[in-house]
Amino acid sequence: MAVESRTLRDKVRGGAQNRPGVYRMMGTKGVVIYVGKSKRLRTRLLGYFRAKRKEKAWRIIREAAAIDWEYTPSEFASLLRELELIKRFRPPYNVRQKRDGIYWFLKLSSGPAPRVQMVRRPNNEPGSYYGPLRAREGLADAVKELNDLLLLRDCRRGTPIRFADQGDLFGVDITPLCPRYELRRCAAPCAAKISERDYLDQVAEAKAFLQGDSEGPLRELERRMSEAVERLEFEHAALLRNRRQCLEMLRTEFLRAKSMIEQLSFLYVVPSEEGDHRIYAIRSGSVRAEFPVPRTAAERKQILAVADQHYRQPEPPGQIAFRRQVDQMLLVSHWFRTRPEQMEWAYPSESWSKLPLKSKLDRQVMA
Repeated sequence: MAVESRTLRDKVRGGAQNRPGVYRMMGTKGVVIYVGKSKRLRTRLLGYFRAKRKEKAWRIIREAAAIDWEYTPSEFASLLRELELIKRFRPPYNVRQKRDGIYWFLKLSSGPAPRVQMVRRPNNEPGSYYGPLRAREGLADAVKELNDLLLLRDCRRGTPIRFADQGDLFGVDITPLCPRYELRRCAAPCAAKISERDYLDQVAEAKAFLQGDSEGPLRELERRMSEAVERLEFEHAALLRNRRQCLEMLRTEFLRAKSMIEQLSFLYVVPSEEGDHRIYAIRSGSVRAEFPVPRTAAERKQILAVADQHYRQPEPPGQIAFRRQVDQMLLVSHWFRTRPEQMEWAYPSESWSKLPLKSKLDRQVMA
C-alpha cells in the first residue's frame, strides 16, 4: 500500500465513527472524484483499503489524495445528502444510480408543433414531462400508437413547421417530408396540411390522455374497430384491437405512476440513534421541508401550522419544479418501495395530531 493510502487509512481509523453519513474522495487537485454514503461510515471507508486490485473501490482509493466525511441523523438523511452532493460536484466515479435506468419519461415538447417522445429523464429543455414509467416491452410501441392515432409528428426538433393557416404560403402545395402523412399517421404540419389550431387541439387531447383526464384515443380505436367488424374486415379489426391494447398498457402505466406519486405525500418521522430525530415534509415524492421532531405539544402545533400552510398551496405551474425534483422523487419512491415497514412512520394529514414528541422517540431508540 502506498504511503498516501496508509495516511488516508490512518485518518479514517483515528477519526471516523460507525454512524450514518456521507463521504467525499478528492483527487490530487482537490476535485471530488467520488461521493458515497453509508449507515456505518467507518466500516464502509475502511473497506476501500481492503479492496482487491482492479475493483472500483481500489481504483477510487488509488486516485484519492484526501477523504472527508460528515455525519447525518439517519440513513435516509445520508441518501438525501449524497444525492445533493452528487448533483453539485458530478464526480466521475459516480455513475447514474441503477434505479434511473428502470424508468422512462414521456416528454411533450414545446414549440409551434409539439411532439410526444420517450426520454430517459427530464432535462432543461422546455416541455411537459410525464412519468416515471417502468421500462417494459411495448412501451415505445404504445408511444408510437399515440402519435399515430392523434396524427402528431415524430420528426426531429429542427424540422420546419408550416401550418395551413399561415398567411404567406399563397396556395403553394408543399410535399410532406416523410411518408407518415400518406399512411394517415401524421397531420404533416411540415407541409401546411393542418391548421395550427387543429394541431394544437390534437396536442391537447394527447395531454389530457397522458394526465388521465381523457379516454378519447381509446374510444376512437373502439369506433374504428366496430366499423371494421361491420364491414367484415376482421383482420383489420384485430389490428385495431392490438393498437388499443398498446394504448391501454400506456394508460395503465400512467395511472400507476400518478397513484404512486399522489400517495407519497405525508410527514415522515425518522428516528436517530444520536437523538437528532427529524420530520420530512414529503409531497409528490420529494422532500419540501425538514423539521426537528418537536419537544413539546406547543412546538408540534407550530410545525403542523407551517406544514398545513405548505400542503394547502397548489403545486407551481409548469414542469420546471418537476425536473428539479425527479431525482429525489425516484430516490424517495425507491426508499419506501424497498422498505415498506417505513410507512409506519408516515403521517398523512388526518394523522398529524399523532406525531410523536422527542421524548417518546428517545425512549424507543434506547429500548
